[in-house]
Amino acid sequence: MQLSSFTDYSIRVLIYLSALDNGELTKIVTVSEHYNISRNHLVKVVHKLGQLGYIETVQGKNGGIKLKKSPKQLNIGQIIRQLEPLALLNCGTSFCHISPACRLKNYLIDAKDAFLTELEKYTIDDLINDNPKLINLL
Repeated sequence: MQLSSFTDYSIRVLIYLSALDNGELTKIVTVSEHYNISRNHLVKVVHKLGQLGYIETVQGKNGGIKLKKSPKQLNIGQIIRQLEPLALLNCGTSFCHISPACRLKNYLIDAKDAFLTELEKYTIDDLINDNPKLINLL
């Protein structure tokens, strides 16, 4: 299974913001340059994370972005569920004539649920807490 670049970038933004001092603002361009990600793409990511309530955007000259929730509240599995479509097969009776009898789709749904359930055991805090090597890289 491979996550989209959108989800990958979203998690990277949350990691970056989690490494900042509590309440510290940063600019989208700063995160963009740090990860070498297109600023335009990151604007879309930040907008979505704001809509989901994970980050706060502050407008104005001294504005920027910051976490709205504690890293301990940022559950990786839940974040992925909200950002990824995760449709592993294109099943539909008009697309595939064996769909009504196919068991593969059910196995893949079970596998996807197991994957996400495993990721729901972890938070962004688990990624950064007691990880000085990561903090130094950020």
